[in-house]
Amino acid sequence: MERTNTLSIQQSRDNDFIREVEEASGQTVSKCYQCGNCMASCVYTFAYDYPVTQIMRLTQLGQRDTVLGSSSIWLCANCQACTTRCPQNIDVAQVMETLRVMSRKANTVSQRDIRVFYDEFLRSVKTFGRVFETGLLPVYNLRTKRPFTDFDLAPRLMWKGKLSFLPARIKKRKKIAQIFEVIKRDRFSKDGKARPEPLSSQTDI
Repeated sequence: MERTNTLSIQQSRDNDFIREVEEASGQTVSKCYQCGNCMASCVYTFAYDYPVTQIMRLTQLGQRDTVLGSSSIWLCANCQACTTRCPQNIDVAQVMETLRVMSRKANTVSQRDIRVFYDEFLRSVKTFGRVFETGLLPVYNLRTKRPFTDFDLAPRLMWKGKLSFLPARIKKRKKIAQIFEVIKRDRFSKDGKARPEPLSSQTDI
């Protein structure tokens, strides 16, 4: 997403946004006073359209569309460095994860490739009990129309035992699939009407 340098704060303000984020994440985002520790701790700041500290501030200001449409929330590696160094004891990584889920539900993911990977990752977990990289990556590359991306790495990874031809044998794999079904059923209200945009429509979880 291209960064917006000027925002009409009052015109685009959604007063319910910060409340929704705080309820979903269990974190008091309003306590953030912009010290910048999260931004200084993040190794991906150089690649973000908005640094973490600005994501927090934009959330406080109710800028729903800007935050949920940013690429920053998807580039976060959830390494917990920001959480560890927050003087207000805010789990910033949890806030970023919450924003990802909200973005997926609202269908505002900034890049198609992100949505495709998200869907295929969950599909792999549902099918095999854990992610099966050897099956995931070729499907992802085909769906993003880049069939030979990183193809040259496969032999070396297999030689070192990092990839296998067959998925791992996971105990009680059907139990994991049942979790997906429970979440799917939970998406419907008591009156039978579907809830807002699912977390991943491609995986039917």
